[in-house]
Amino acid sequence: MPTILVIDDNPSVATALDVLFSLHDIDTLRAESPQAGLEQLRRHDVDLVIQDMNFHADTTSGEEGIALFHEIRVQYPDLPVILLTAWTHLESAIDLVRAGAADYLAKPWDDPKLMATVNNLLELADARRELSRERAGERQRRAALLRDHDLRGLVFDDPASEATVSLACQVARSDIPVLITGPNGAGKEKYAEIVHANSNVRNGPFVALNCGALPADLVEAELFGAEPGAYTGASKAREGKFEAADGGTLFLDEIGTLPLAGQVKLLRVLETGRFERLGGNRERSVKVRIVSATNADLAVLIAEGRFREDLFYRLNGIELRLPPLSARPRDILPLARHFLPHGKRLGEDAERTLLRHAWPGNVRELRNTMQRAALLARGDRISATDLALQPAPGPSIGAAASDEPDRAAIEAALERHGGVLAQAANELGLSRQALYRRLDRLGIRRD
Repeated sequence: MPTILVIDDNPSVATALDVLFSLHDIDTLRAESPQAGLEQLRRHDVDLVIQDMNFHADTTSGEEGIALFHEIRVQYPDLPVILLTAWTHLESAIDLVRAGAADYLAKPWDDPKLMATVNNLLELADARRELSRERAGERQRRAALLRDHDLRGLVFDDPASEATVSLACQVARSDIPVLITGPNGAGKEKYAEIVHANSNVRNGPFVALNCGALPADLVEAELFGAEPGAYTGASKAREGKFEAADGGTLFLDEIGTLPLAGQVKLLRVLETGRFERLGGNRERSVKVRIVSATNADLAVLIAEGRFREDLFYRLNGIELRLPPLSARPRDILPLARHFLPHGKRLGEDAERTLLRHAWPGNVRELRNTMQRAALLARGDRISATDLALQPAPGPSIGAAASDEPDRAAIEAALERHGGVLAQAANELGLSRQALYRRLDRLGIRRD
């Protein structure tokens, strides 16, 4: 059963509210002074405070109520507070709402309106506690990941990224091949490094090869090496990537671009661990952990005859799917700050612009954007103008009308203001009730 603390020096006010709340299965605590109210908060779990603005018959300035509100806000920043005020104190109450008060009501109050406000705030308090528990769980899981694994400096805050990196660390302990899929610029090589850094061969070399950058006639030489005279210009023996990666990890990026002839030879070495250098006849043996990556749909390439199905199953022991940056919006601002040089900071207008952008180029585009903005900014503050972002085709993150704050913008505003809805609404240019409706429609837990 929820509990409301009423702080008012008028016993009849506290009694009337006690009766009203009891009809709605709400417990009421009473306090007749600010000091008594703060003591009740120290002794009891309270879900909501309703406080008067004056506590002595000869005072009408509202200063006591203002001081009490600020003291509650300092000690209990997430506790919602409703102000009870006479019309003469309306301006002060509005100022306090801007400072984070949940609402204000004039005396005498309207019971249905009061209960509607109370019920909304109690629901928000439940959601806030649930969100706090979820965030605490996220922090614990993240701390465990950082404590137990080498994440190679990965910057992330979104649950989608946490799930992916957790899986990467889990599969790293086995020798099974890993296939990393995701769009260009999403950070596939970083995840390959994480797999290697947490594997049984982490003390061995990590060798990366971009298959898409190889001429078709040099694929075999790059993978397996070549003997002198094996091809024009080969004046001395050349070590291939498999030999270089022996005892470690070989990362094959853009594996979907590998020519069919190269796929055949790659399949053989994956099955046997043995190969011959180009132009040679001596078999060599290596032990290599294979991690591959692609932004292509390999199933489509298999259907078109451009990728071997047997090779696909050899490479795809475990698949790590990296979501695009637009699908993990909580990563955007931490990454943006990470890419800025020391001494540079993001302005609020820049943060809103970053959160609204669709990021078709993913993390790579974000990094380039921040590097460019750092050069363009005249001072230490990065503005929206400095970002020089062009509108991307298609909807932005959390697609909404141009004058309508989207999910990412709302969540960012709530985070910046510590979950104080009044302040977040003010930044977004919304009334609190309008913000409530958007939170409900978008399914956002209130913080």
